[in-house]
Amino acid sequence: MASDSGEEKTAEEGTMTMDERKAKMEQLRAKMRSTTKANRASLIEESAKAKMTARETARLERQRKLAEVLRMQTEAEDRGEDVERQKNWEWTIEENDNWEKKKARKARRADYEFHDDVHAARRRYKKDLDLIKPDLTTYSRQKEAVLGLAPGSLSKSGSNTPSSSALTTFDPSGGQVVPSSEQRMAAESFYRDANTLLYADNKPTEDAIDRVVSKINKDIDKKGKFSRKRLNEDEGDITYINERNRVFNKKIARYYDKYTSEIRASFERGTAL
Repeated sequence: MASDSGEEKTAEEGTMTMDERKAKMEQLRAKMRSTTKANRASLIEESAKAKMTARETARLERQRKLAEVLRMQTEAEDRGEDVERQKNWEWTIEENDNWEKKKARKARRADYEFHDDVHAARRRYKKDLDLIKPDLTTYSRQKEAVLGLAPGSLSKSGSNTPSSSALTTFDPSGGQVVPSSEQRMAAESFYRDANTLLYADNKPTEDAIDRVVSKINKDIDKKGKFSRKRLNEDEGDITYINERNRVFNKKIARYYDKYTSEIRASFERGTAL
């Protein structure tokens, strides 16, 4: 059957005229062109999706939020409502207080000028505080030993409030809770003051040491990459001590450089009289 169909197809092609052959060729070429065009469009679409980075995605998200805000403002104005008041209803008092504290902290840190060493050290200290992540598990274990609680009671409850399962001894004569010697030593080590004689007994963990080393290396790299060169500085000698003096020297040079160029050149050569 296959051989018969092939022979029939060959016979039909043999009976086709030249015009029919040209028409069929044009159909095949048109089909090839449409397929190539579709493949190219698909390739361009995939390439555009691959080039869409996280920054582009964030930009589109900001535009979407802006469009949503504009839509809400338009609808509120049509209803005669206050947009800011309606937006503030979505925030709790705690969230509002945290937002105000964040704005105040950002305003305090907006002063990047150098005032003195104390101010610079305080700014650096505040920045380092943001990177500190306390080890609450170790703190809970130490507090359990101080309060005489069962091991794991604070970590299981998720809070640092003492419970009624304190492992303390009761003095029947005085009717008061008498802490054990281990509790007194743990309390003295945990709540230290100016009269405490304990010192240099803390042994940091390997993770804590690694965090300190990584922080030091990060500061060294940041200091090595830091440069005080500004974009508006011209190449040449630095003849000013601050921004105001730089502007003043630039004005003076604009009017008097053409008269003092020979004198300055003589000073540089060391041939001035």
